[in-house]
Amino acid sequence: MSKIKITSQNPKLKKLKGILESLKSVVVAYSGGLDSTFLLKVAVDTLGKDNVLAVTARSETYPNTEYRDARDAAKLIGARHKIIHTKELGIKNFKANPVNRCYYCKKELFRDMSDIRRRYGFENIADGANYDDLKDVRYGMKAAREMGIRSPLLEARIEKDEIRKFSRRFKLPTWDKPSFACLASRVPFHETITREALARIERAEAYLRRAAFKQVRVRLHRDIARLEFYGSDFSKILKERTRRKVIRHLKDLGFKYITLDLEGYRTGSMHEYIY
Repeated sequence: MSKIKITSQNPKLKKLKGILESLKSVVVAYSGGLDSTFLLKVAVDTLGKDNVLAVTARSETYPNTEYRDARDAAKLIGARHKIIHTKELGIKNFKANPVNRCYYCKKELFRDMSDIRRRYGFENIADGANYDDLKDVRYGMKAAREMGIRSPLLEARIEKDEIRKFSRRFKLPTWDKPSFACLASRVPFHETITREALARIERAEAYLRRAAFKQVRVRLHRDIARLEFYGSDFSKILKERTRRKVIRHLKDLGFKYITLDLEGYRTGSMHEYIY
């Protein structure tokens, strides 16, 4: 993969490069998604691979497919990549699923990354938060601020659409990857998060992606699966054969009722219950 060229025609990329240069060396919180992959690529090209370490957390809250995507993209970029295993379900305040659940998860993750930073002699830790994240409810950002985590994409005011365009230009495999949030975000707040619930959600979403639904959320409401798709996919799910296959498969997974959310896919829909 060729090195990214930062030119005067890209003022935000120039600013991003300047921020990364000021960090000197950095541990990147790396999920393998659009934002963190782009950040990792620019960091490696700016600081050199010896001064960048990508860290990916594996747990029940993320599917194995996400881990494999992260591993493959890091290899393509030529980045050093470390896998750690986290146990979010062992965090009492996370498992109880309060509204600020993400705060406790990120706090624990950044503690682990701080240990890695010290052990390997890196100067800073960075995450993939972007400028658009300021528009949403992001309790993890509070944990990041408290732990001194830097957010270079946000600091450079780079928005999600710009990251996608830059990623496509630089031929990153994630340029058209749909947004992804941890599986716990499918469970209504204040309902206990269990390993069984996460596994059922993971299997249901994996099946629907194999059925060619590019973006999907299976929101869990006890025995009800509330499906969110792009509006453009509504006609596909309502085809008789597809509808029957989806119903049969999800009922085999233990869901009693299968519903289609007519508002379609949107981030943070569980917050609509409380705001």
